[in-house]
Amino acid sequence: MVKSGVVELDRIFVALASPTRRAILRRVARRPGSVGELAQPFEMSLAAVSKHVKMLVEAGLLRRRKEGSFSYLSLNAEALRPADEWMAFYRQFWKGRLASLKQILEKEES
Repeated sequence: MVKSGVVELDRIFVALASPTRRAILRRVARRPGSVGELAQPFEMSLAAVSKHVKMLVEAGLLRRRKEGSFSYLSLNAEALRPADEWMAFYRQFWKGRLASLKQILEKEES
């Protein structure tokens, strides 16, 4: 049986795997807006941008708020926490490895 945390983490990383979706997240982080507003700088159809947005919403990275026929999107930064926690282990790993490398190099210099 797969734990729900693993599925959640997989969804986040799959959503972040696309440069277009990362760019959409960055735009929304700067300024929430409608799908149409978010689509403007991309050289793709509104339907294609909507598919990217849908994946970000399903991963929990974006919140969608409906006002009439318009959908407004905002960043749900809290949803990035599982990915950040997963990466924290590897940050600590590399921090330790780089500290060890620094010691070795300093030893060789003297």
